[in-house]
Amino acid sequence: MKISIIYSSITGNTKLIASAIKDALSDKNIVYFGPVGNDLPEADIYIIGSWTDKGNGSKEVINLLKTMKNKKIAYFGTAGYKKDKEYYATLFSRIKDNVDSSNEILGYFYCQGKMPIAVRERYVNLLKENPDDANLEVSVKNFDETLNHPDDKDILDAKKWVKDIIKGC
Repeated sequence: MKISIIYSSITGNTKLIASAIKDALSDKNIVYFGPVGNDLPEADIYIIGSWTDKGNGSKEVINLLKTMKNKKIAYFGTAGYKKDKEYYATLFSRIKDNVDSSNEILGYFYCQGKMPIAVRERYVNLLKENPDDANLEVSVKNFDETLNHPDDKDILDAKKWVKDIIKGC
């Protein structure tokens, strides 16, 4: 079984999870590991990951998914906003909207990822302008909670997820 692990990562969170997935599959035939590219080798399974960009995957990953036909795809992502299964399900439903129905989706995995400090600074500045905005207070708190993610548990969960995906194929 040939496996491609393809990702888009800005801050390193998604690359870290991709590396954990690669590590978990070290005994498998990984024909590609790296960022989204133009010439991807043919594989039996494509494990594709992205950071979350305004509630969706990166443009590179979305464009890749739109071109794929008759493939087996497992998707993973990192999201800075919050750690919530319902939120992750919503994010994945947006990803699925870009996957042709001829493809088989094997499953998905999300975990939190830290965000650039500029995001926190923007929240704090907005909070100074709007001191009664409870949503901004939640955003600052959420930012602080993401600082240690992906953490060891996230990495272990990603490894377990991908092993279960491969076992099912």
